[in-house]
Amino acid sequence: MKKLKVLMASAEIAPFAKVGGLGDVVGSLPPALFDLGVDIRLVMPLYGSVDRKKYGLKKIYSDLEVPSGRLFIKINIWEAVLSGTKIPVYFIDAPEYFDFDEVYTHGDNSERYLFFSYALLHALPAIDFAPDIIHCHDSHTALIPDILKVSNFEYLKNIKTLFTIHNFHYQGKAKLPVLSTGNLHINSLKTLTKDAADGDINFMVQGVLNANFVNTVSSTYAKEITTSAYGARLDNVIRQRKEDLSGVLNGIDADFFNPENDKYIFKNYSEKTLENKIDNKLVLQKRLGLPVDKNIALVGLVSRLAWQKGIDLITKDFSKLKCQFVFLGTGHFEYEKHLLKLSHKFPEQFSAQIKFELKLAQEIYAGSDIFIMPSRYEPCGLGQMIAMRYGTIPVVRATGGLVDTVNPRLGFSFKNVDSGEFYGALEKALDVYYENKSLWRAMQKNGMKSDFSWKRSAGDYLKLYRKLVFK
Repeated sequence: MKKLKVLMASAEIAPFAKVGGLGDVVGSLPPALFDLGVDIRLVMPLYGSVDRKKYGLKKIYSDLEVPSGRLFIKINIWEAVLSGTKIPVYFIDAPEYFDFDEVYTHGDNSERYLFFSYALLHALPAIDFAPDIIHCHDSHTALIPDILKVSNFEYLKNIKTLFTIHNFHYQGKAKLPVLSTGNLHINSLKTLTKDAADGDINFMVQGVLNANFVNTVSSTYAKEITTSAYGARLDNVIRQRKEDLSGVLNGIDADFFNPENDKYIFKNYSEKTLENKIDNKLVLQKRLGLPVDKNIALVGLVSRLAWQKGIDLITKDFSKLKCQFVFLGTGHFEYEKHLLKLSHKFPEQFSAQIKFELKLAQEIYAGSDIFIMPSRYEPCGLGQMIAMRYGTIPVVRATGGLVDTVNPRLGFSFKNVDSGEFYGALEKALDVYYENKSLWRAMQKNGMKSDFSWKRSAGDYLKLYRKLVFK
């Protein structure tokens, strides 16, 4: 069978530049695809924050002219390899758009990412790569299918597109003049004409309507976004592609998230030496200034502090539960303030760490007994999978990828966005923790033995790629 050639385009790729889960996914999925025989290449903008020396970037093409609107903008193309692999990563060097330390600048980023999408297509002859598929991630690259549809360049004629939605709420709306950056206008496509009727262009809409196939990062989320409750006012749009929509669950880096060799935790352990996990809890309690007690349950949360994550469902009533809490993350001020207030009022029970620190995150996964994710919506979620890898039992809201990964053998869930329901689910978990040690240990082992690696997900993506090219 023909070896598939895939170019994956993204605003973020870990470790080069990462803001959230998007960067993790695009940095972790390609090696698994490579192992399945896919000729996979990656492309991203060259931000000012990318450490060219550290990652061994080399300039492979200078002063390529990109006809954007009425201007010819010159770009350079740099190349590196994805850490620990032979997978090429190309960087579009356009200083006027990307020479900033931040990945996303304040205000409207639509022009920047439309230029990136347009420029990477012009760069294909320069990198001597003719992909069968361009795999587009989120709204940043959502207009690539539009550009391909109107292009007259012969080398772009037969390229298929897969559009992956990581979060349907971040849609990328822009004023109409931005289209000229990609040599588009409102009459280029019927979808643009219709979209422009309300005075702006929604990048997410264009990706959904014009890509050859659309997927989200879990099966349940793919179904949820076709409903008014989760569709972010675009449920009518996504339903138009219902026959070309699927969900592929994200994975985690099972080598990095491994309690047997995690260099960040106090004591390594495995499914067979789970008794060593408790030492990580004792060290974590001491570090946080919580009472050091091996018999008290420790509940952890590692998250962006945002409305989506259901942080406000954690109220002062949770102080009545027989457990300690540790929260790690940053985000909206109101949620940071909320968690800090709890920790100040109940210092022996709540610890709010308003920062992000990789070592502490790993210590929380390893040292906690329970991991909470009370999300209003969760396209996939990685925290619950990481927690289970460390024998930490998840308590989650039944939504999106949390439904697809947490069943009664592995954890606990609650249905509605309701603080009382959340409290009840956590109380049920604590009852099992204190009263049924054998069931608790069985659930821990079930989680640790579950396969949340990228190997499974890569196989599903390969099926999608083949469907696109060979149907």
